[in-house]
Amino acid sequence: MNQKKLDISVKKPLFTTVDAQAAATADDQAADAVFADYRSRIDGDTLRRQEADLALFAYFLGVAKAVPSAGAPSLGARLPTSAHVWANITHGIVAGFVQWQLLEGYAIGSINVRLATVRRYCGLACSAGVIPQEAFALIRTVRGYSGRQARAVDAQRRRNTTPTRVGAKKAQPRVLSATQVVQLKQQPDTPQGRRDALMICLLADLGLRVGELAALQVDSLDVDRGTLMFYREKVDATQTHQLSADTLAAARAYLAADAPASGQLLRGSRKNGELWQGLSTRAVHKRVALLGERIGVNDLAPHDLRHTWATRAARAKSDPFALRDAGGWSSLLMPGRYVESNEIANQRISLDEENRSK
Repeated sequence: MNQKKLDISVKKPLFTTVDAQAAATADDQAADAVFADYRSRIDGDTLRRQEADLALFAYFLGVAKAVPSAGAPSLGARLPTSAHVWANITHGIVAGFVQWQLLEGYAIGSINVRLATVRRYCGLACSAGVIPQEAFALIRTVRGYSGRQARAVDAQRRRNTTPTRVGAKKAQPRVLSATQVVQLKQQPDTPQGRRDALMICLLADLGLRVGELAALQVDSLDVDRGTLMFYREKVDATQTHQLSADTLAAARAYLAADAPASGQLLRGSRKNGELWQGLSTRAVHKRVALLGERIGVNDLAPHDLRHTWATRAARAKSDPFALRDAGGWSSLLMPGRYVESNEIANQRISLDEENRSK
């Protein structure tokens, strides 16, 4: 029986060659998606801080002639979102960034944070296939400064008359006295003064972050119940807080005469004191600094009032778990960074009755 030979030859290619440009574009998009996924999982404050860190990193690259100086600002804008711009970052560059900040007089804490940001994004670039594993392994060996090392470096810089801090951020937040807090709360009986009194009370008596303060809505306040309900982005939780007597009085005065019917609670103010629109975080910083100057406290920041609140709460022997929750922290480690140490280290230590009787 004759059988036909089966012709299995392919007359035409089943697939055409993939366009090289299209493949490169797809690779870039997949790499950038790694960055986008990471950034979608962190809060807005962290994003803004990282973007500032990377902008300074880009500036350093311009100073070091690793990129054209004129292109550093645009590079800084792309570093947080674009994977492929990290392709030529090496151990030497990252180590150089640390040393450059040191010579420029940046605070050790800030240097450590910026190094962590750069290493984090180098890790993302490695995951995206842009930085080789071997190169990233070397980058990871670049270390910041521990507490003892930081003190030694600062001591050396002081001997060399090198500035140890650059920027407006204070080395340590200040803790106001009870008298100073009372003075800040005592504002004129005007629209701007009533707004300021409520703003200070919310910062100093409830320990709100400046972003949380600016985001408050009119319906956040319930003066009948004496409570404030608001969202805390840091811990992704909505909390209800009992108002202090001063805060409740300030809230009633402001709501009765000055607050809008709805929307953002705290209104901004013009130079003549007239209230209008909403109060921004930048305006809060400026206003708190001005009010501080009026009572003889220079460079007062909203964070100083939060720091004061946490310290006063700790000194009053508040339960540490309650302090953690009320401050909107996710662990017990964070409150300790905000609480000022006592002059006498064991001042708040109580021994049991048996030991005290001996």
